[in-house]
This record gives sequence, C-alpha cells and structure tokens, in this order.
Amino acid sequence: MTVFLSRKKKPLYLQIKNILKDRILHGAYPIDTTIPSEPQLEQEFKVSKITVRNAIQELVQEGYLEKGSGKGTRVIRNTSTSKLSKRKSFTEVLVEEGHRIRKQLLQAEVVRNEVGTEPYRLFGEQCFCIERLYYLDDVPYIHYTHYLTMSTGNIELADIDDQSLYGLLEEQEITLDKFRDQFAVAFAPPLIGEKLRVQENMPLLKRSRYSYEESGNVIEFSVGYYNTAIQNYLVNYNV
Repeated sequence: MTVFLSRKKKPLYLQIKNILKDRILHGAYPIDTTIPSEPQLEQEFKVSKITVRNAIQELVQEGYLEKGSGKGTRVIRNTSTSKLSKRKSFTEVLVEEGHRIRKQLLQAEVVRNEVGTEPYRLFGEQCFCIERLYYLDDVPYIHYTHYLTMSTGNIELADIDDQSLYGLLEEQEITLDKFRDQFAVAFAPPLIGEKLRVQENMPLLKRSRYSYEESGNVIEFSVGYYNTAIQNYLVNYNV
C-alpha cells in the first residue's frame, strides 16, 4: 500500500518519521522485530533513499530504533514519554502486553455544531471533527470522535489518517498542559454500535476527555466508547 504524503508543509522525512513512530507505538512494528527495509519504505512512500534514511535516523536518535549491520533496523522501544505524568497510555499498556492496535479514519472534516451540545458550548458554531475506529488485534474495539477548536489553525486533516492527533497539534506549536477524563457506563448511539459490532443496548465504557492548553482553553473534546467485553480498560503507573 502506498501512503501519500503532503508536500505543502513539513519536510517529507519528518512526516515519514511520525508515521513510523505511530506504527511502533501502536504495535504494528512490535518490539525486538525489524521494520521494513529501506527499499520497501522507499516504495511505500514514493520517496528517495536519503529521505527514508533521515526519517529512520531521527527515530534512532530518539531511542525507538537500532540499526544493525546486515541485520536490518530493529525496534528497541515502543513507549513514549510524557511531561504530564508517569502514567503509561492505555495504548502503550496494550502494546506491551503483545496486542496490536490498528486505526481506521472514518471522517475528518469541519462540522457545524448543534446548539445545546457540548462541542457548541466549547467551540461555537463550527469545529474540526475527527472520527476514528480502533481495532484490537483486528476486532473493532474503540470508537472515538474528536472535536477541535478552529483556533488550532490550518491542520492538514489528510495527515490524521497516518499520524497521531496530539502529534499534529505539537507540529502546530500547540502545547497541551493537562487533560481531564470522565468515565461512565453508557449505551452507544446506534451508528456507533454498528461500527463496534455490539448488540443494541449493550453497556459500554464511555470516556469523555477535555484537553487544555497552557492558557486554560479547551483545545480538544473527545468522546470514546470502549467494548470492555473484549478488553478491560487498564491504567499502569510507573513509580
């Protein structure tokens, strides 16, 4: 499969680096395995050898990859670091346990918010809306809808398919200072239930997240539904 990159903004090697890093963090490239060869990556991304090498070198410097003479490039770390806490993300916990997370982009567009809804209260009449489905070992597991303020600037929504949402915000020089998560047991709306392949009126874990920048403004509001019949929600802390 060929991945099409944006040639309007950041350098191609940084786009490839972010895509490869996201694959590592989501278990597509498990720890202690080798990533595809440079010729394979050149073919996938339709770029030059030096572009691929620069992307890999960035990940080597960040401690995710290790290059071995004649042995390929090996994954040696699959967790990120966070300045906010010592808590490992849920995805990192699952990947460490040997699971694989795959993301499917369902939509990414500017939407008009209905009066009286939480996105309208937070962001006004319009905002960016990103809808994703997450698969746990190829089984639909989580449905997420992210709403972002229009003040984030000209986000390349096409990049959302292959990169981390929070990584894209960092590229816009938007620093998230804190998160607030709310959890509840709820029934998913019918369309979301269909995408998760769950029976009608099956209780799911609902997670609502508010992401704040340093000034205290909400940058992102998201709602996720987890089918915990497949996998419990886990939180691990490093002490």
